[in-house]
Amino acid sequence: MTYTHLAYLHLATVVPAFFLGGFQFLSRKGTRLHRLLGRIYMLFMLATALITLSMPAKVGPQFLHHFGFIHIFSLLALLNVPLAYIAARLGYIRAHRFAMISLYVGGILIAGALAFSPGRMLHTWLFG
Repeated sequence: MTYTHLAYLHLATVVPAFFLGGFQFLSRKGTRLHRLLGRIYMLFMLATALITLSMPAKVGPQFLHHFGFIHIFSLLALLNVPLAYIAARLGYIRAHRFAMISLYVGGILIAGALAFSPGRMLHTWLFG
């Protein structure tokens, strides 16, 4: 699969996660809908993390000729999704909340902002 195909696949998972996560923050917690959408959000974020780990870093230094600093956010997602799920199942709501906020802020907002920086594909697509 080419880098461009992976980028489209990444966008197909991260854009819905952006909106679902935002909705989750604004919606009532603990309801059936919250739990259902939370599971869907977590699946999107896990898929996003796995897809981005398949994409080589194009900007900045590379480690092992593939990974860059932006891949730290993929690892954040792979760590925080199971932590958040387990915390919620065990009733550790503060830990769940912290993991989910960290995931959204780091994995979507910060990583997303970095994706629009000069030299990155999204910046090129949107701003030429």
